[in-house]
Amino acid sequence: MATTATTTTGTATVGGQDVKTLEHKLYMRTFARQPITLVRGEGVRVWDDQGKEYLDFLAGIAVNILGHCPPILVKAVQEQVETLIHTTNIYYTAPQIELAKLLVDHSALDQVFFTNSGAESNECAIKLARKWGKLHRDGAYEIITTHNSFHGRTLATLAATGNRHYQEAFDPMPAGFTHVTYNDLDELRDAVTDNTVAILLEPVQGESGVHPASKEYLQGARALCDEKKLLFMLDEVQSSMGRTGTLWAYEQYGVEPDVMTLAKGLAGGLPIGACLAKKHAAVFEPGDHGSTFAGNPLVCAAGRAVLQEVLDRDLAGNAKRKGERLVAGLRELQSESDSGISEIRSAGLWIGIEFDQEKATDVLNRCREMGVLVNKTSNTAIRLAPPLIVTEADCDQFLDVFGRAVSQ
Repeated sequence: MATTATTTTGTATVGGQDVKTLEHKLYMRTFARQPITLVRGEGVRVWDDQGKEYLDFLAGIAVNILGHCPPILVKAVQEQVETLIHTTNIYYTAPQIELAKLLVDHSALDQVFFTNSGAESNECAIKLARKWGKLHRDGAYEIITTHNSFHGRTLATLAATGNRHYQEAFDPMPAGFTHVTYNDLDELRDAVTDNTVAILLEPVQGESGVHPASKEYLQGARALCDEKKLLFMLDEVQSSMGRTGTLWAYEQYGVEPDVMTLAKGLAGGLPIGACLAKKHAAVFEPGDHGSTFAGNPLVCAAGRAVLQEVLDRDLAGNAKRKGERLVAGLRELQSESDSGISEIRSAGLWIGIEFDQEKATDVLNRCREMGVLVNKTSNTAIRLAPPLIVTEADCDQFLDVFGRAVSQ
């Protein structure tokens, strides 16, 4: 069996061959990877196979909310992996119900179905809406989503995603989705027909570069759903778990969803998602939906530990405070004539930085070379989604490096 060398002082190899070389041969070409091989992580930092240290301000795309290898998560996983890893949902297991109870107790929703990813969570919500439409809307099945949204990579969630760039290679898309302009309440209202069963929105659009919904828009969408007897569904796959400064982003808008989808940071790095629903929307019956791996004891024990830590340490509050600190520093940088920053958008520790020209790739590369990892969502936009445990010193280090990267 091939062995992997993961030292921090030399090139990572598998069976004596460089990881990068083997990746090109063995792995389907779906990712445009950065030219580093990461081998270790601790807190808000990671190290590559050459021993170089990086400040991680991407956190696995908003996943590693407690940082890398947090002791409380490591301990929970170690204890569970020695006890019971996987059974099947044919049987009861305590970690699944413990996590479900935490989610219900700390949200406006009543019931949970666990999944393995954000896409699966949204698939679950789509199926839930369609069955609800059969029962309560004379078979209505169409769901309204928005342009520049992102709901997943499966065929149904691609069809829900309002971006033709992701869809074109896989046409024809499944029917049943209408796309409207984000933050345009009039267009949203005009799109409702007798076939409409639900409205699916992100409180903050992430893949487009961190675009928050206006309070008027989400409140208007909630009122429209009440008026037309539609399900109001929120995709909080990225915006949940304290990322935006509250545990759930919807709390900042004065609305409650009928259905909410989660994933990303829910288990701090382990693959898990969830679809939550109010009791009136939770219309599944035995046999309607299922998953082999979803909600198994291992990932649920991880999710329980992570969510409890977020609550106990008020990491949503830290996200709000450190997000404000970062935005203040970025605005100072923006005021400099050579920064090229045209807009800064934020929601807690989730920040989009827009440039007035196509320089995002150059800035990303310079940051990496100087030991900071960020993400770009387009040729003109950088996205930040650091762990929720970042300190003032971490923020200051980022601002120093980013400022130099932008000005070069």
